[in-house]
Amino acid sequence: MDKPTAVAELFKCQGRILDVKSFGCGNVNDTFLVTLDRNGCAPFILQRMNARVFPRPDLVMSNMRTFADHVLKRLENYPLLAGRRWEVPCVLLSSNGKDHWLDSDGSFWRALSYIRDAQSFDKVKDLKHAKEVGEALGILHGLLSDLPAERLNETLEGFHITPRYLAHYDHVLTITQADRSPELDYCLEFVQKRRPFVAILENAKASGELILRPIHGDPKVSNIMLDTFTGQAVSIVDLDTVKPGLIQYDIGDCLRSCCNPLGEDADRWQDVRFEPDYFRAILHGYLGFAKDFLTESDYEYMYDSIRLIAFELGLRFLTDYLEGDVYFKIRHAEQNLSRALVQFRLTESIESQETAIRSIIQDMR
Repeated sequence: MDKPTAVAELFKCQGRILDVKSFGCGNVNDTFLVTLDRNGCAPFILQRMNARVFPRPDLVMSNMRTFADHVLKRLENYPLLAGRRWEVPCVLLSSNGKDHWLDSDGSFWRALSYIRDAQSFDKVKDLKHAKEVGEALGILHGLLSDLPAERLNETLEGFHITPRYLAHYDHVLTITQADRSPELDYCLEFVQKRRPFVAILENAKASGELILRPIHGDPKVSNIMLDTFTGQAVSIVDLDTVKPGLIQYDIGDCLRSCCNPLGEDADRWQDVRFEPDYFRAILHGYLGFAKDFLTESDYEYMYDSIRLIAFELGLRFLTDYLEGDVYFKIRHAEQNLSRALVQFRLTESIESQETAIRSIIQDMR
């Protein structure tokens, strides 16, 4: 019996395991879908967490339980979702009654409920899909808007703190001798020219203009689940990065992911663009659920968050490439460099449309 199947046996409630297969295309954890033979016994998600990325998985699990408990309670009386399907991935217990299992080599395994009759996509398909993505993030932020941020653990110190990523990049540059290429030279120059704006959100937080709130941390398009039959957003999954943060991180990450029609692994990075029609649809969907708790400063820094988070992810991909691919999973040696090029080209497209993007934000306030 292979390791994932053996561990899955420890989390199943009843029935016999029919299949354990790799699931999804995440860049961090190893994920499997477990199916069982008994009618009414739902399949579930099994994951081996990446200890290099999450050194305190116990705190991650605590945040997931706090998140689920709070959202499930709010869903009991949340008028904005009356009659609408919305599901929360819940933590399953192992045979020892704990929310995880440590195997003999120290690997940390956990199981989560599976969102049935739902699917996700790596790219936004059309304007209806874009609006549903915006609604999903608005629903999540609305459900979390009365959860004190201090109830969540800080599980990834420095996550989305762009100046820290830049400092780490600078350190890696001093100890790495990468083979130079036109693509790498483009990336190095790109970062150098944009150093002045990397602290814009952190400075706003320090001045009190922006405040810490509960965030998802990774609301990219592939984490938004759509009902298989209706196409309506029904959940946001991958809750490892739920933590205190700025909602601008979530807004920026969602938009840089969803407004790039070619996706993160585009074959021709030169053709990558930020699609303003998708942005308008996403923002319309988001504000339908989030408008009541946004502040003037939230609107003022919205463009900056879109630009910054695209740049930040490119910087992280570039750093990982220079460091030997220690964080993000890769399928070929140059993949993280290619990913960095995509995000930097997306950043350029955002910058070239600043006036139009700000105008859309202003029109919807």
